[in-house]
Amino acid sequence: MAAHRKKPRQRPQRGTALRRALTLALAGAATATTAATTGALDSTAHASPGASPEQVKDQVDRLYREAEVATERFNGVKERAKAAGEAYERLQDEAARRTGKLNEARRALGSYATAEYREGGLDPAVRLALSAEPDEYLADTALAERVGDRQAQAVEEVRRDAAELGRLRGRAADQRTGLVARQAELRSHKRTVTGKLEEARRLLARVTAEERARIMAPAAAPAPEPPAGAAEATGSRTGAALAFARRAVGSPYVWGATGPNAFDCSGLTQAAYRAAGVSLPRTTYGQIDAGRRVGRDELRPGDLVFFYSGISHVGLYVGDGKMIHAPNPSSTVRLDPVDQMPFAGATRVI
Repeated sequence: MAAHRKKPRQRPQRGTALRRALTLALAGAATATTAATTGALDSTAHASPGASPEQVKDQVDRLYREAEVATERFNGVKERAKAAGEAYERLQDEAARRTGKLNEARRALGSYATAEYREGGLDPAVRLALSAEPDEYLADTALAERVGDRQAQAVEEVRRDAAELGRLRGRAADQRTGLVARQAELRSHKRTVTGKLEEARRLLARVTAEERARIMAPAAAPAPEPPAGAAEATGSRTGAALAFARRAVGSPYVWGATGPNAFDCSGLTQAAYRAAGVSLPRTTYGQIDAGRRVGRDELRPGDLVFFYSGISHVGLYVGDGKMIHAPNPSSTVRLDPVDQMPFAGATRVI
C-alpha cells in the first residue's frame, strides 16, 4: 500500500481483501473439480461404447473447439479483471491520499477557529485602547484580515476536497462491483473449459493407444522448417517473432498460458511478437484487429492466421502454406498446414 496513507488501520484492508478474493477466484477456478464442471455442461457429447475412432475424433475435435472458444473468453475476462483490480487499487490509494490531505486541512481550520474564539472576547476598539503600541496593533489587525481571507479560501478548498473524495469513493465502489462480476465470469468460463477438456479426455480414454495416436496425429506431416533468410527478409521484428515461434515448437499446450514454456494459441502469438518488441492483445478476437487485414492469397511470413467463424484459433504463418500454432491439449506447439482448419482471416501486424 502507498506510504502516504495517514492511518492505514482506518482502512479495512479492502484492497488487500480484494486482491485475495481475485487470487482465490483464479486459484479456485484452476482447481475446479470434474464434478463441479460436468453438471454445467449438458451440451457436451457423450460417445457411445461402440463409437468408432472416427466418431470419437469428430466429437473430440468439437470439444476442443468449444473449449478454445471458452478459453479465449476466459483470457479476455481475465485481462479485464486485472485492469479492474488495478484501477480499484489506484482509486483506493488516491482516496487515502485525499483523506490524509483533508484531515490535515480540517485540523488546521480547527486550530485557527480555536485561536479566534480565545482572542475574540475583546472588542477591537478596546484592544486598541489597551494596546501599548497602537501602530503595531493596527498592523496586526490588517494581517489578521488577510489571514482570515486565506482561511476562507482554505474552508472552500476543504469543501471541494470532501466532494472529490466522495466521488473517488463512488468510483472505487463501481470498480469493485465490476471486479466481482468479472470474477464470476472467470469462474463460469473456467468451468466450461475444464468440463469440455475432461469430456474429451474421457472420450480418448475409451479408444486404444494406437487409435488415440491416429486420432490426434497432425492432418499432414509437417513440412521442413522454412529457411531463416525468408523470415528475416520480411523485417527484423517479424523475423524475431518467427524465430521465437520456431523455438517454441514442441512446447506443451496449456490453456491460458502465454509462455515461456507453455502456450495456448493466442498466448503463443502474443509471446512471439512480445519477443519482437510488439504488444498484441491477449485474445484471438483482439489480435485479428491488431494490424492490417490481408487476404488468403496475400499471406507473408509473420502474418497472423485465424480460423473458425468465431475467430477462436490463431497461428503464425511461416510461408509455404504452413503455420506454427498451439493446437490443443493433446498436442504440442507444431508446424501444420494452414488449410487443415476453416480459414477465417489474416492480419499483418508489422
